[in-house]
Amino acid sequence: MPKIAFIGAGSTVFTKNLLGDILGFPELANSEIRLMDIDAVRLQTSEVVARKVAEALGAHPTITTTTDRRAALDGADYVICMIQVAGYKPGTLVDFEIPKKYGLRQTIADTLGIGGIMRGLRTIPVLLSIAKDMEELCPDALFLNYVNPMCMNQWALSRGSKIATVGLCHSVPHTAHELSIDIGVPDSDINYVVAGINHMAFYLKFEHKHTGQDLYPLIHKVIAEGRVPAWNQVRYDMFKRLGYFVTESSEHFSEYVPWFIKRDRPDMIEQYNIPLDEYIRRCEVQIQGWESLRVELEKTDEPLHVERSVEYGSLIIHSMETGIPRVVYGNVPNRGIIDNLPQGCSVEVPCLVDKNGLQPTKIGAIPPHLAALMQTNINVQSLTVEAALTGKREHIYHAAMLDPHTAAELNLDQIWSLVDELIEAHGDWLPQYQ
Repeated sequence: MPKIAFIGAGSTVFTKNLLGDILGFPELANSEIRLMDIDAVRLQTSEVVARKVAEALGAHPTITTTTDRRAALDGADYVICMIQVAGYKPGTLVDFEIPKKYGLRQTIADTLGIGGIMRGLRTIPVLLSIAKDMEELCPDALFLNYVNPMCMNQWALSRGSKIATVGLCHSVPHTAHELSIDIGVPDSDINYVVAGINHMAFYLKFEHKHTGQDLYPLIHKVIAEGRVPAWNQVRYDMFKRLGYFVTESSEHFSEYVPWFIKRDRPDMIEQYNIPLDEYIRRCEVQIQGWESLRVELEKTDEPLHVERSVEYGSLIIHSMETGIPRVVYGNVPNRGIIDNLPQGCSVEVPCLVDKNGLQPTKIGAIPPHLAALMQTNINVQSLTVEAALTGKREHIYHAAMLDPHTAAELNLDQIWSLVDELIEAHGDWLPQYQ
C-alpha cells in the first residue's frame, strides 16, 4: 500500500475531501496516511476527521500524525502539499491592507498582483525546503502541490529541485460544470481541451462528447439572452472579446489584467460585480467553518458524509498504483508543450497518467492573442521566481512594475515604496534580499 504524506494537513476540510477521494478507491483503502502540520490543535482535528472518513468508507488505512515534517516524508511514495505560509494572519491581511493604503484594491491576491508576488516570495523557500528534504528522504516520491501561486511555485520547484512534481487545481472541471449549467448541457456530455497557464488557461475545444457539436455558440446565446450570471460578468465579457472561455473565476481574473479594478471607477466595480477583499471574507468563513467542525466532532459520534470531489490528486495516485490510464489537468514545466509560451514556464495542460507517471500532452501553438495575454502574467511570475531563487531585491521591484493591475493604478515611486513596505511588514516570513 502506498505511503501518502499530507503536508499542511491542518487544512481540515481539504484534507477530508482528499482523503475521501483516496480511501474511496478499494486499491488505496489500506494506504499509510501521514498527517503533518505545524499547528498541533488543527492536526488533532484533522486526525479525528481522517478516522471518521475511513469509518464512513469502510476503509482501514494506517493513520499517523506528526508536527515533524521529516518524519512524515521519510520513505513516502506521494507527498500532498497544501500549506499557507504566514497564514491568514499576518500573511493574507498584510497582502491586502498595505496595498489599500496606496489605493490598490484586490479580490483574491493569491496568484498574481502584488499579493500574489508576496505570497510567492514567502512560499517558494518553504516548498524548496520540503523538496530538499524529499531528495534525501523520499527521492522517488511524487510531489502533488496544491499551493498558490501555482505557476510561480511550480516554476521555482522545477528550477530548484529534481523532485518529480505536478501542480493541481480544480478550476478546469469547476468552470466546465458552471458552463454546463449555463448552457443546459450535462457536464458528463461535454468534451474539452484546455491549455495555458494556471488560472489563465482557455478551453480551446468545448464540444458535445457524443455529437462533436461546438458548444461555444450556446455560450454566446447566454450573452444574447441576457442570462449571464451576476457573479460571472468579467469572464463572459472576456469571452466576447477573446472568443475563448477562461478557466478561473471572474473575481480572480479581474486582478490579472488592467481593465476592471480601478480606484476612480466605482461604476466599473458595480457593473462587473467585482467582490473586492473577497479572499479576506473567505478566510474568515473558513476559520469559522473549521471551528464549527471541531465543536461538532466533539459533540457527536455520527459518521461523516463523504462524497467524491473533482480534485485530481487521488486519480493520479490510483492510476500510478494500478496502471489504469486517465487524463488529468496538471501544471508542469513547458518543455516543448506550448510552442508560443516561454520554455520552462509553468503551463496547465492535459496529462496522461498511468504506471509511468504523468505524461503531458503536446499542444503546439495556442491562439496568438491568448499567448500574448498570458505573457503579461508570465513576466511577473518569471521575475518573482528569479527574486526567490537569487535573493536579489531588484527583481521584486521589477515584478511589481510589470504586474498589469499594479501598473495600471500606481506610478513607479509608489510601486517601489509599496514593495519596501511589504518586505518590511513581512519580517522573518521572508529571507533577506540584497
